[in-house]
Amino acid sequence: MAVPTVSSEPKTTTHGLFSLPVIVAALGYFVDIYDLLLFGIVRVPSLKDLGLTPEEISTVGASILNWQMGGLLLGGILWGVLGDKRGRLSVLFGSIITYSIANVACGFVADVTFMSPTTYYALMRFVAGIGLAGELGAGITLVSEVLPKEKRAIGTSLVAGIGLFGAVVAYFTVQLFDWKMAFFVGGGLGFGLLLLRVGVVESGMFTDVSEQKHVNRGDFLSFFTNANRLVRYLKCIGIGLPTWFVIGILATFSNEFGKAFGIAEEIQPGLAIMWCYVGLAAGDLASGFISQALSSRKKGVALLMSLALVFSLVYLYAGVSSPTMLYGLCLALGFGIGYWAMFVTIGAEQFGTNLRATAATTVPNMVRGLVIPMTLTYQALKPSLDVINAGAVVGLISFAIGLYSTLTIPETHGKDLNYLEE
Repeated sequence: MAVPTVSSEPKTTTHGLFSLPVIVAALGYFVDIYDLLLFGIVRVPSLKDLGLTPEEISTVGASILNWQMGGLLLGGILWGVLGDKRGRLSVLFGSIITYSIANVACGFVADVTFMSPTTYYALMRFVAGIGLAGELGAGITLVSEVLPKEKRAIGTSLVAGIGLFGAVVAYFTVQLFDWKMAFFVGGGLGFGLLLLRVGVVESGMFTDVSEQKHVNRGDFLSFFTNANRLVRYLKCIGIGLPTWFVIGILATFSNEFGKAFGIAEEIQPGLAIMWCYVGLAAGDLASGFISQALSSRKKGVALLMSLALVFSLVYLYAGVSSPTMLYGLCLALGFGIGYWAMFVTIGAEQFGTNLRATAATTVPNMVRGLVIPMTLTYQALKPSLDVINAGAVVGLISFAIGLYSTLTIPETHGKDLNYLEE
């Protein structure tokens, strides 16, 4: 088992809850969520405009989503390693340039003639996924290291709570204009955010470690060379699984669940995702205060995850009979999975400064990447189990792993982060 060592003569300084690093991280996550959820919101209308049938919209849409999630998985490793080797700010700049260019490119998908538009769409979402992978982990790592430990949970909750409203803005941008313009707006917001980043300074903890030439930083493989570290890493990933079951299955494919429930009016997945993220933003804002009140990250996450489990069962088996009821349950489900910021914070707090950005960036993107087997399992089970039971099987696995991981991972509330992993 590795023994953390405290770096000597630290130069770290602490900031307030509304300091520039926190504000910029929140705005960065706002743009990140806007772009991350945009495909889920425009999936149906954009693929309709490309001439796909309803059945193709389901299968091709799931495939494009999986390409985006695959990009997130690979990008999480890339940006996580760079965050510990080159600094938190280098990731914040590099990632946003990458996904902003990709989102602008997505706005031209209907005009593509040199290859299949759906193939082009998938490739651009893959590139966007690579870029989007860096934003949250680097931002949470930076905020965790510049805030005093007494304010850390509230600070990271503010970042996520404010940032998650990007999904709401994405939905209304599509409604006010169209899906093409929504992609252009996303790219423009990203480039505008670069100007704000200029005034943000690097984390003092990272600066201290970067001056210690003997310290091995950003070694992704080190998560797999020590049993204790590997178990902590896998449990961090496990905690996040229910969040993307709710977003990637229940909300994204809400139109399919609506038909299975016998709802006559067509359900709009974009609207379901928006209401889910309104609840998620509220839950994230509350989760920091819940964690502080309970003096425990684990208890706060377990409480919200249990709420999400109950609302998932209601969603699937309580006989949802109207769009209003379905959208309302998406709102409630969003609140239940509103431990997302706390989950990423736990990932950052579990590991020393020399691996912190790698952990905080790869962990949430590993969870996003696991949407691929979730959607594949859901699609594979639908013919034999039907839509509702196929969703329930995926959910059961996700929540079982999530609750086990939450209850057995080491507590990190109030933990001093100025240490190294050997």
